[in-house]
Amino acid sequence: MPVRIKTKLRLAGSVTPSALNTETDIVNLDVQSNDYIAEGYITLRNMSSDDAVVIKEYIVVDGTNSDKSDELSISGTPSIPVVRVPAMTLPYNAKFRVTITQTAGSTIKSFPYVFIVQILEEI
Repeated sequence: MPVRIKTKLRLAGSVTPSALNTETDIVNLDVQSNDYIAEGYITLRNMSSDDAVVIKEYIVVDGTNSDKSDELSISGTPSIPVVRVPAMTLPYNAKFRVTITQTAGSTIKSFPYVFIVQILEEI
């Protein structure tokens, strides 16, 4: 069965954790109207040499429980500051979530991001 993009959402902004070691949502989707594709970018350009962050992705596979699907730890000033979250085709109830936790640093940083969510439909 062929599909096409019915709706496109652009989620953009900047997130600042409230404190060190506080997992903070970047994207936290609810159930969608149909299966969807999600991808995005987070820039770590504001990090200093004493900073460290952990970026995590979660999805719901069984319809109920959110499980970690990926994790990335970065410390210091990254030579390539943009982290790409590759496109994933997800079921409507996957509740895709991406978080960031700043685990070290003398100053809490802000992290700009942009995500694109494409909700599919059958044609």
